[in-house]
Amino acid sequence: MPTRSLEPKKVSDSHTVMTEMIMPNDTNPMGNLMGGYLMRWMDIVAAICAGRHCEAHVVTAAVDHISFQKPIRLGEVITLEASVTRAFNSSVEIYVEVFANDIKGQNPRRCNHAYFTFVALDDDRKIPVDIPPVLPLSSEEQTLYESAARRREIRLILSGRIKPKDATEVRRFFSDID
Repeated sequence: MPTRSLEPKKVSDSHTVMTEMIMPNDTNPMGNLMGGYLMRWMDIVAAICAGRHCEAHVVTAAVDHISFQKPIRLGEVITLEASVTRAFNSSVEIYVEVFANDIKGQNPRRCNHAYFTFVALDDDRKIPVDIPPVLPLSSEEQTLYESAARRREIRLILSGRIKPKDATEVRRFFSDID
């Protein structure tokens, strides 16, 4: 059985790009991409990125707020970009951005984004496994890396896995803490 490396990995090592053309069966009656299709594609690109970073099978554990900022129309081309922001023990946070433009490459715009969390599993796909840390190199990567701890803590509070009083990163944002 091949061993997995737990040496820190650069964000670029697992950066994943996926492109889709919006076809009639992807749209709603208004000719816009249906949100569910976009969420599916975002989950796929994020899972590929997470699997590359973790060198393991991964499962989606959480998705933060997906913002549908701008409509994506029939016939447009979307590009989904996924990058690792931070790795914890057996979980990894992935940032996904969605860009759209027409078939000629005109009218480019950022339409959507979200943070996905995945848990890495052993080869039997049952037990969480440790994963390599992230080595942020650019200032943008460093900013996303540092803010990931706050996003993780908020996810844990909202899911009921920790209490706000036990938070260290975001405790000051909760007013009812003694």
